[in-house]
Amino acid sequence: MGRRWIIPDIHGCFNTMKSLIETEIQLTTSDSIYFLGDFIDRGPNSKSVIDYIMTLQKESYDVHYLMGNHEQYCIEAWEYDQKRLFGHGKAQREWEKHGGLQTLKSFGARRPRNIDERYIEWMKNGKYYIELDNYILVHAGLNFRIGNPFDDLLSMLWIREFKVDKSKIGGKTVIHGHVPVELSFISLFIESDNYGFIALDNGVYRHSKQGYGNLIALNIDTKEFLIQPNIDF
Repeated sequence: MGRRWIIPDIHGCFNTMKSLIETEIQLTTSDSIYFLGDFIDRGPNSKSVIDYIMTLQKESYDVHYLMGNHEQYCIEAWEYDQKRLFGHGKAQREWEKHGGLQTLKSFGARRPRNIDERYIEWMKNGKYYIELDNYILVHAGLNFRIGNPFDDLLSMLWIREFKVDKSKIGGKTVIHGHVPVELSFISLFIESDNYGFIALDNGVYRHSKQGYGNLIALNIDTKEFLIQPNIDF
């Protein structure tokens, strides 16, 4: 059995991701790699991030991925743009406020509809959550205030605060990204079993803020975690 690696929010930081996978992880086809969503926006190379992961899939690497809220932004802007002739729609304006302009630039696109549909379909194919033996992988988190947290798909993309109730998820631990967390806290979450979750997003695009600006990879079987500082800015 190969290694199982989790990588959170990449946000268009292609060179950082590539270095983490090829130099630090040294990924092989016997490994499994799980991406927690938010591949695009903010960073300069969103198209290259998706192209790279598509290539891993074509080359028979065991790749699994989630949809993040930034993919949802892009999908909604693209779909709305199919229907309009002029101006910026509300969906596009909202997306652009959160890094969409950088993504459009990376695709050489003047407006969302100029992004090739195969990239939109790839984003749509991202799962909302992945259930493993001891873990639930999700982009943002789960809504434990309802009877079945798996019924609330919107929270899986957007929730920012939640308290884990393991009785509702088969005693498993939640692994998520979405909200940037200072590096020392990520280390604490990984090393402790007391929280019920592991938050992995270190805000790779926040390269100028102390304690942030790294892309993390977690081996869920050994609890080894690798840190790749941002090299895209």
